Amino acid sequence: MKPAERRLLRELPLLRHHMTYSAVLALLGAGLIVAQACLLATVLADGFRGLPSAPLTTPLTTLLTGLGSVMALRALLAWARGALAQRAAADAKRALRDRITGSLRHTGPLRLTALRHGETATLLTRGLDALDPYVVGYLPTRTATVVVPLVVVGWLAWTDWTSALIVVVTLPLIPVFGALVGMHTAQRTARQWQLLSRLGGHFLDVVAGLPTLRAFGRERHQSGVVGEMADAHRRATMRTLRVAFLSSFVLETVATLSVALAAVPVGLRLLGDTTDLRTALIVLFLAPEAYLPLRAAGAAFHDSAEGIAVAERVFALVDDTSGGDSPDRGPARRPTPDARTSHLRLDGVSVQYPGRAAPALRDVSLSVHPGEHVVLVGPSGAGKSTLLALLLGFVAPASGRVTVGGADLADLDPDEWRAQVAWVPQRPHLFAASVRDNIRLGRPGASDAEVREAARAASADRFVEALPQTYDTVLGEHGAGLSAGQRQRIALARAFLKDAPVLLLDEPTAHLDAESEAVVTRATVRLMRGRTSIVVAHRAGLLPHADRVVTVRGGSVGVPQLAVTEGVMGS
Repeated sequence: MKPAERRLLRELPLLRHHMTYSAVLALLGAGLIVAQACLLATVLADGFRGLPSAPLTTPLTTLLTGLGSVMALRALLAWARGALAQRAAADAKRALRDRITGSLRHTGPLRLTALRHGETATLLTRGLDALDPYVVGYLPTRTATVVVPLVVVGWLAWTDWTSALIVVVTLPLIPVFGALVGMHTAQRTARQWQLLSRLGGHFLDVVAGLPTLRAFGRERHQSGVVGEMADAHRRATMRTLRVAFLSSFVLETVATLSVALAAVPVGLRLLGDTTDLRTALIVLFLAPEAYLPLRAAGAAFHDSAEGIAVAERVFALVDDTSGGDSPDRGPARRPTPDARTSHLRLDGVSVQYPGRAAPALRDVSLSVHPGEHVVLVGPSGAGKSTLLALLLGFVAPASGRVTVGGADLADLDPDEWRAQVAWVPQRPHLFAASVRDNIRLGRPGASDAEVREAARAASADRFVEALPQTYDTVLGEHGAGLSAGQRQRIALARAFLKDAPVLLLDEPTAHLDAESEAVVTRATVRLMRGRTSIVVAHRAGLLPHADRVVTVRGGSVGVPQLAVTEGVMGS
């Protein structure tokens, strides 16, 4: 059993329960198999002995009724086993999707940007569907391989110990050959899933970047790349199918030869009158049933190999996003202070990102008073955005503390703290939804009048009302259809609507023309009034409205200066 499979069974109790139910049903099914074989052998043996020309006798009628009842019960058990397996598969996929989405939801944005979103989307959709053959087919069949052969061989031993001995000797041949082929199949299937994941991720990247590719005349080249990746996935799939068909052929051949080894001796003994017809028929009926679960397990293993590869990727993603850049998400140990009256303080904070030699922040100390306006300036990559991420709880400090009103931010409930913070990033994300819903993200329960008032405060009302359906206009992905300045004003409207006491702004006027910058600056100044504000700025427009200007350079904070209009800005 592979580590991913062991972890899957360990962390999803519903799969262990599923195996328990499957074992009970397999035991009942094995008993019905034996009963059917004995009843059928008795009916046929009596028929070959010769029956009178009179109508069927009561004993024979009883045998036929019992045989029909057994067959009906077997059909009912097969239906119940399939229904329970389908339900277990749906529950397992839902549990894993919840694990992935929960892990992503609690992962800091900086770590999320390192993920390939196309591969994650493929994993959440097509990928997890590959677990169906594993849960529906392989797990019930694996429990049957333990239960059914034991019951069948036990009955054969009581009926004809010679045939039972032959079955016991030949039974291990099937799992041995199956394991030899299965190891090769697992490698091929892992390669197939890796190619599918890369194809899905690359295709999404190409679609998202199609305008850029067209601008540089590279769309035909990328079409060829996608075609090559699709062809590589096709070849890997065909190689995997060839191995699966070869495995089925090998297992069927071994099982057929094993049944023949049991059937030929009992036939010879029947001809020599050393055994009776009923016993010989029971052996012929039960011997294939002893091998059937092992053959089915071999076939189900190949069908489920992709599901195991997907489980490995799921756990790798969960482990990668759980490690990380967010503070402790355990239960809050202290009540969240009121941000309107609380000091924000960084005490000797250092931040080290994985894979980077130099720390993003080095021994930074900073104190912000309630209602104070602080502007952070400095060159790109100096650590200004990391400082905001610390205050949002998106990044955990490697050393030092971030405190709110004297309480360590790591001890506070992150959702309660963020409810008191409004954040306007440099590139705000707008969803493929209506303008109204995008603004209402700041306060989902806000009325339409409050949404319009927030848009008016952010100077977004004029262009929104000029849209075809005004506030009901559905935007494209990432706010397609709006300019950079308009997207920034939608983000400011969110912050106005949220009306939080702490405001964090990350270069709100970046990449804007002079006219848009002036509009956004005026809206930003209105938003900052009466709030504790920390603004990352590369332009001088917001400097006159700051109480302090703090220079961040090389991960360190310089000596704070009183704001002046000619404050030194970073490049």
